[in-house]
Amino acid sequence: MRCTCVVKPSELSPTVASLLADLLPKYLDTDAYAIVNGAVPETERLLSLKWDHILFTGSTRTGRIVATIAAKQLTPVTLELGGKSPVFIDTNNTDIEAAARRVLWGRSQNAGQLCVSPDYVLVPRDGQDALVAAFQKAYDAFWPHPKGNLDEKSEMGHIITPESQARILKLISGTNGTIVKGGESSGRRIALTIVRDVKVDDVLMASEIFGPIIPIVPVDDVHEAIRIIRGRPTPLVIYLFTESAETKSLCEINHVFNPYD
Repeated sequence: MRCTCVVKPSELSPTVASLLADLLPKYLDTDAYAIVNGAVPETERLLSLKWDHILFTGSTRTGRIVATIAAKQLTPVTLELGGKSPVFIDTNNTDIEAAARRVLWGRSQNAGQLCVSPDYVLVPRDGQDALVAAFQKAYDAFWPHPKGNLDEKSEMGHIITPESQARILKLISGTNGTIVKGGESSGRRIALTIVRDVKVDDVLMASEIFGPIIPIVPVDDVHEAIRIIRGRPTPLVIYLFTESAETKSLCEINHVFNPYD
């Protein structure tokens, strides 16, 4: 028995959707694989049909909508959703510069518009200055151009829609933290923005950013970091940078574990 499927690309990336509509019939059996393009009405109609299984990748908000519609037909659903994925950098027990490079690289991919993108950084208070310096060093090494990652030669991605860009810029202008790098925009690009001294009730911590911002949240210790992480909805990914066996054990016991040595 063949495993058939219908693909529904996002209407927010129409060029990719159009390309898929052109390529799929050329290389795949059209009796087994079909593609449907469109926006909300087409998606709702598609979801209302009886399927053996629905797989959705996207935001938590849209995931709830998909699950609700699918429930009317008792259709099993697999949801691969985003979330506010935290990073804890144990500055007393790790290579701070290596951690900064990895987080900066991860956040820059697709301009932060990835479901596994590091969303915010928890760091011991006494290590925040060193981490900020490491971020600035890595930033200048990654983007040595005159305009940083807004330079035309930069590989920094564009923000997917004008609405998303306006939302991200509003977050940057609304934070009570201190911007130490970035904050500017040009065309559909926003400079990767590093913000220090961010509090847990800041606008940057309200929901998944899904854009090129790195909020740095100082904490007293790993115990406070764990409390912050566990006090929020379960993220898709948790990144831990430490060489301390004790810290790893604490995170593992508290289900906060994805270590990078």
